[in-house]
Amino acid sequence: MGRAAPRPASGPPLLLLLPLLLLLRAERARGTELTFELPDSAKQCFHQDVEQGARFSLDFQVISGGHYDVDCYVQDPLGSTVYSETKKQYDSFTHRAAHAGVYQFCFSNEFSTFSHKIVYFDFQVGDEPPILPEMGGKVTALTQMESACVTIHEALRTVIDSQTHYRLREAQDRARAEDLHSRVSYWSLGETVALCVVGVGQVVLLKSFFAEKRPSGRPPPSWGVLAGPSPPDGAAPRPQG
Repeated sequence: MGRAAPRPASGPPLLLLLPLLLLLRAERARGTELTFELPDSAKQCFHQDVEQGARFSLDFQVISGGHYDVDCYVQDPLGSTVYSETKKQYDSFTHRAAHAGVYQFCFSNEFSTFSHKIVYFDFQVGDEPPILPEMGGKVTALTQMESACVTIHEALRTVIDSQTHYRLREAQDRARAEDLHSRVSYWSLGETVALCVVGVGQVVLLKSFFAEKRPSGRPPPSWGVLAGPSPPDGAAPRPQG
């Protein structure tokens, strides 16, 4: 019997590239990610132009500094406060713009007098466009390939959010570890100095216990040639020798 002909690979390779091409075409909403340093007793504000009816979201987290807290508020173009929180370590806020114009969101560290903060925020504006043109504004049945594209896209978004979260946690834990290391180093240095002072003090104290004490007010005894008894008054002194 002759050898069987090789079977072709299952599924054309070009179809496997379709989900990747569709995912590359998918655009995220306009946004800004930034990590900045907020000094003590200071306030930092950012501005973003938002159209009426557009949806925007703000996520922030304090990475290091003090008690890892900060004040945050968002104001619309009319000056009204649409979001305000005090001493938050992290938070998320979503709002749909009722007025077109420049929105202002600020981070304040004015309640702290000596510790500066490092703050991360992610500000996204607008709804994410559909990855497939047929999905915009219509209710249509998706094919198996289109459903797979949507599933992969959602999974990648989850992966991106998880990576951002883990990067922030890693930076926060590293800052805490470095702060703990500096405190332990200073504490060890202080203990070393205290031990040296106590050791020198004990040596000086013990040395003072064994030091010879001479009585004050008496001349020291003479260890020269001892003289005989003094002669009586009027008698000639006895020659020695």
